[in-house]
Amino acid sequence: MTEAKVARSGELLILRQSDFDARLPERDVLNALRAAIASLANGSAVQPPQVAGLVADQLDVIWYSGILSEQKLFGAKLSPYFPARKDGPKVTAWTVLLSAETGDPILLCDSLALTTERTAGTTALALELLMPAGAKRLAIIGVGAVGMAHLRYASTVHEWNQVQLYSRTIDRNRAVAEKLPPQVREKIKIAESAEAAVWDSDVVLLCTSSGSPVIDHRWLRPGQLITSITTNAPDAHEIAPEALTGLEIYCDYRVTTPGVAGEMKLAARNHSWTPDSICGDLPQLISGKARQPTGRAPIFFRSVGLGIEDIAIASALLNSRRRGNEPGFRGGTSR
Repeated sequence: MTEAKVARSGELLILRQSDFDARLPERDVLNALRAAIASLANGSAVQPPQVAGLVADQLDVIWYSGILSEQKLFGAKLSPYFPARKDGPKVTAWTVLLSAETGDPILLCDSLALTTERTAGTTALALELLMPAGAKRLAIIGVGAVGMAHLRYASTVHEWNQVQLYSRTIDRNRAVAEKLPPQVREKIKIAESAEAAVWDSDVVLLCTSSGSPVIDHRWLRPGQLITSITTNAPDAHEIAPEALTGLEIYCDYRVTTPGVAGEMKLAARNHSWTPDSICGDLPQLISGKARQPTGRAPIFFRSVGLGIEDIAIASALLNSRRRGNEPGFRGGTSR
C-alpha cells in the first residue's frame, strides 16, 4: 500500500475501513447532516428514491444516491447484501463522491462503519427536533454497534438521568457498558425485558436488525417518542404495521421513506394507512413546516437512510483529511 496522502483537486482519495477511524466527532456529523437536510428543505439538494436490485438468493444491492449542490457534490453509496456468503461480511458498503463542478471523482471510501455513524446521527437529529419536553429517561433496544452509536449520539444532544439497555442477547453483552464513558456508564441500567425498558422511559430507540416487531405497541403511551431504523431485509419492521394508525408519525423524508419502510408498506397494504397521515419529515421539521406532536398519541420516527446523508458524512470525512486532522488515520491510497 502506498503512503497515505490527502486528496487535492483532481485526485481521487481511496480509503478502506482499515485506513481510517469512522468515529468522527459527533457534533461534526450532526452539523453535516443538518446542513444536508436543510439543503433538501430549501431545494438545493436532490434526493432520488432508493434503488434496489436482487439476483435470486445470491445478491441484493441498494443504491443510495443524492446531489448536494451547495456543497458542490453528488454521489452514491452502494450497499450489497450476500445472503449465501460463508466467508467475509454479508453486507458491505462503499460511497463515491464526485465534484458537481467537474464531474471528477473525489473520494471512494468503505462506508459500512460510516453508515452506523450516519444512522445514529440521523436519530439524534430527530431527537433534537421531536423530543418531548422534560424527557429524562432513555431506553435502547439493541446493544450492538448500532445501539451503542445511538447511545453516544443521544448523549451528545441531551442530558439523560437514566439509560436502560435491553436486547435478547443482553446476557452475552453485559460488558458493553464497560466501554462507555464514565458519565454515561453510571446512568445505565440493564432492563429485565423489552417491556420493562419501554414502560420506564420517555424515549425508546429501536436499534436492531430484526425483520419483525421487537416491542408491542400496546406498551406505548401518549407523548412517548419511539425511533426505528431496522434492516434492509424485505418489509423489515421493528414495530407492528397495524400500530401506525394510532401513532403520530414522522420520518427522514416523506417522499421516499413510505416506499421503503417495511411497516409503512404493510400498513398501507393491509391496514388502511396512508402516507398522507405522516405529520412531517426532517426537511419540514428543520424548516418549521411540519405539524408538531400533540402529545395525544405516541410519537414514531422512522428513518431508512438517505443518499444525501451518506454523501454528507463522506464529505465530513474528506474535509477532516484536508484539514490535516490525522489522528486515527491509519494510511490509505491516493490515486
